[in-house]
Amino acid sequence: MLEINFLKSVYNLSELPTKILPEAILCGRSNVGKSSFINSLFSTKIAMTSSTPGKTRSINYYIVNNKFYIVDLPGFGYAKVSKKEKIHWKNLLQQFFSLKRNQRIAIHLIDSRHAPLQNDLILNSYLKNFDIPYLVVLNKIDKLSQSEIEKSMSVIRKYFPELIFKENLFAYSSVTKYGKKEIISRLKALFL
Repeated sequence: MLEINFLKSVYNLSELPTKILPEAILCGRSNVGKSSFINSLFSTKIAMTSSTPGKTRSINYYIVNNKFYIVDLPGFGYAKVSKKEKIHWKNLLQQFFSLKRNQRIAIHLIDSRHAPLQNDLILNSYLKNFDIPYLVVLNKIDKLSQSEIEKSMSVIRKYFPELIFKENLFAYSSVTKYGKKEIISRLKALFL
């Protein structure tokens, strides 16, 4: 059983937790469902969800079983924030990735209903440039038929041919919990 607790919100990298633990970094564009993913995966209501994209503007730290952090990064790419704020977020993410604070894996959420957007490709290049291992979670699959899920898998592999289903590529639904068992198993193998 994985037990998650909220630790703190960080708006500046000087506020990062002093205790260094392995990190699972949760990242993706705004409105991809990162907070719902956390709540569903850990069967709790710990992460604040909103119907307004771009609501998470801090780096949110959660501690799991006192063994590792889930680090929820701000969603990127939301159009209704100021240009100054977009630049701040971009700089914050680049600085965060460059820290090398025991970042064990990045979990890149992508909306299964759409091909990866330009911001997804940029994020993927950050992860590769900073040599951070990653896996991709195709989220919101409850909104797709079985044939559409298969098409989504095929499309994602065209962009990221290194992905292998159930190894570093997962399909997930916060509504039906599809894929939960596999992702929990992956986290346990990595961190416990």
